[in-house]
Amino acid sequence: MSNVLAVVIGFVVAALVVGGAYIGYIRPTLRKLSDEKAQIKEREEELQKEIEAKRKEVLLEAKEQAFKVRQEIERENREKRAEIQRLERRLTQKEEALDRRLESLDRRERGIAEKEAEVQAALNEAKELVQKQRAELERISRLSSDEARQLLLEQIDREMERTTARIIREAEEKAKEEADRKARDIITLAIQRCAVDQATETTVSVVPLPSDDMKGRIIGREGRNIRSFETLTGVDLIIDDTPEAVVLSAFDPVRREIARIALSALIADGRIHPARIEEVVTRAQQEVENKMKEAAERAVFETGVTGLDPELIKLLGRLRYRTSYGQNVLEHSIEVAHLAGAMAAELDVNVPLAKRAGLLHDIGKAVDFEVDGPHAVIGMDILKRYHEPPDVIHAAGAHHNDIEPHSVEAVLVLAADAISASRPGARRETLESYVKRLQKLETIADSFAGVEKTYAVQAGREIRVMVKPTEIDDDGAVKLAHDTARRIEEEMEYPGQIKVTVIRETRAVEYAK
Repeated sequence: MSNVLAVVIGFVVAALVVGGAYIGYIRPTLRKLSDEKAQIKEREEELQKEIEAKRKEVLLEAKEQAFKVRQEIERENREKRAEIQRLERRLTQKEEALDRRLESLDRRERGIAEKEAEVQAALNEAKELVQKQRAELERISRLSSDEARQLLLEQIDREMERTTARIIREAEEKAKEEADRKARDIITLAIQRCAVDQATETTVSVVPLPSDDMKGRIIGREGRNIRSFETLTGVDLIIDDTPEAVVLSAFDPVRREIARIALSALIADGRIHPARIEEVVTRAQQEVENKMKEAAERAVFETGVTGLDPELIKLLGRLRYRTSYGQNVLEHSIEVAHLAGAMAAELDVNVPLAKRAGLLHDIGKAVDFEVDGPHAVIGMDILKRYHEPPDVIHAAGAHHNDIEPHSVEAVLVLAADAISASRPGARRETLESYVKRLQKLETIADSFAGVEKTYAVQAGREIRVMVKPTEIDDDGAVKLAHDTARRIEEEMEYPGQIKVTVIRETRAVEYAK
């Protein structure tokens, strides 16, 4: 009995222990698990709400994007429809224009056919009239067509005989003049061989007069002769107290030489009036051109350069009257050709190529007052135009290091140019800057529309602008003088002042028969 009671008591005690443990540990754990489960459920609900909101937001964005794409597609469709409609209208207009043109062509063809019929009828009538007139002429002259033709041929033969005689006489006179000129050239060359080279260039020439009375004839009534002479030559004619002499002043030696030859011829002839002056100046220009051509041919012959284009020889001749820092450019080119050839021979390289490049290296100076840019680059363009060898073109362009020299001949031309220019007395600075200033004056005046010729005279203190009377009236001449003066003030630096004279001349010509 006591044992059973002890067992029961043990079970009761064990149950109490287990119940206390449940109450002390398991219940809080279950409560915690329950709270965590509730939190998880709340989080799931929140996530569900966020997912739903995100889904709605994405759906809204997709709808907006689809709406924009649809609008863009509709806009493109509208533009394409408008373009199609515009093209259809243009096509319709072209079809209508083509129809009108075809109708016009049809009308013109019908008109041409009618005109052809009228012309053919007129031709037939003219033939009949010619036949009638020929028969009437034969009746009146009592000559047949063959006899009249024979008489006409005999008359032409007599006229040809007189013309031939005149040509022979002119050729004889020309041959005599040529012989005299050749004789003077031979004497001049003989004297030059004994002279010392100098590089002095002047801007004036003195023309002797037979007497001081000639000065009044040169000036003319109210100065018309001297004005005509200065206008045609672009040279300033100075008539002062110097006995039996007048002075020609111009920076351009070509113009000065033309003026000297023309004035000498006028003085020798004695007939001095504007028409005669114009005729003599024209002949003097031709004579100077012939001299330049002869100088170029002499340079080519002296240097042994062959195969030059005739137009290139003409440009070379213009260098006879071109100076650079007081040095004659043609003589300088000949000297460079000889120097480059000598150095090429010493180095055993292409001597003909070096001479050719040396002779042509300054060809750009023949037109550098007409074309902008360095004369070496201008020369390259000219030589390309006349199909010179690439090595010659390269050497000419590199002689001032405008491009890098890549051949021995180019370096030799560069060195020869430096030697010729740097020898004692070869050059001086003042003349070149003076010439460039005067050329700049003429370039500014030439840039205006309607200008025919420009001449810088009075040592650059005056620029004379000759305009085309059909393009510029009297009021336009005043405006041109004002605009030219403003341009000169803006673009140039010079001492003192420069006078701008605009000359507008209208001539009326008729012939008495």
